[in-house]
Amino acid sequence: MTHPCIICVAITGSVARKENNPAVPVAIPEQIESTQAAFEAGASIAHLHVRNADQTPTSDPEKFARLVEGLKEHCPGMIIQLSTGGRSGAGRERGGMLSLRPDMASLTVGSSNFPTRVYENPPDLVDWLASEMLEYDIKPEIEAFDLSHIVHAARMQSDGRLKGPLYVQFVMGVKNAMPPDKPIFDFYIETLKRLAPDAAWCAAGIGAAQLMVNEWSIAAGGHTRTGLEDNVRLDRDTLAPSNAALVQRAVALCDKHERPVATWQEARQILGLRDAA
Repeated sequence: MTHPCIICVAITGSVARKENNPAVPVAIPEQIESTQAAFEAGASIAHLHVRNADQTPTSDPEKFARLVEGLKEHCPGMIIQLSTGGRSGAGRERGGMLSLRPDMASLTVGSSNFPTRVYENPPDLVDWLASEMLEYDIKPEIEAFDLSHIVHAARMQSDGRLKGPLYVQFVMGVKNAMPPDKPIFDFYIETLKRLAPDAAWCAAGIGAAQLMVNEWSIAAGGHTRTGLEDNVRLDRDTLAPSNAALVQRAVALCDKHERPVATWQEARQILGLRDAA
């Protein structure tokens, strides 16, 4: 395969904590430094959360604004993707930073079970978040925790609530949600191609599934996500020293499967994004 592979780095999330791995960046300057190193290692998308000083997640637009400003300075051209995930706020608070007009934002179009709670994405909130992304020319990354999320995203594109072509991320390995199962992975790809033939896709493996899902994605011609949000280890006995180290691991898989790593310019073209600000 000769088409480039986009590598997304999810640098911190809302769960991974410094107690589990001191390399997890929490403060804004730490996140900027960690993202810059991952960018230089080959990542072209940064998936971003922000946190308070006590590590609790937040949707504070001011914190997001400082992070976005720093990344534009230190990682020029990198695709900035803000999370609208449910751990960081409730209701429309989750999309309060979309007026910053990031290149992309995550969007989960349905609810699912997580290890200790229901990840709630009620239809009215999903529609509102999607409408905000349309208004501010933000490309959604559809985070599919379940097959129904792929089906619903295709329906939302067909009726105009989402602007195509879709970009869908298969999330595999969250306890109580979709397991990292290769036949299911293959069926996800088949289903997306059938329902949204022009869509692009990537995949993320959570915890020990990260490396395996990275390789499935790269070998199958898709894009992939790595980073300390999803997994804080290189293997069972070794903590990952940085986000950059996990990106380097994905780059090595691209080399193995003869996939060039997408530059930020190529990634923007593949995803149909506006020019870097």
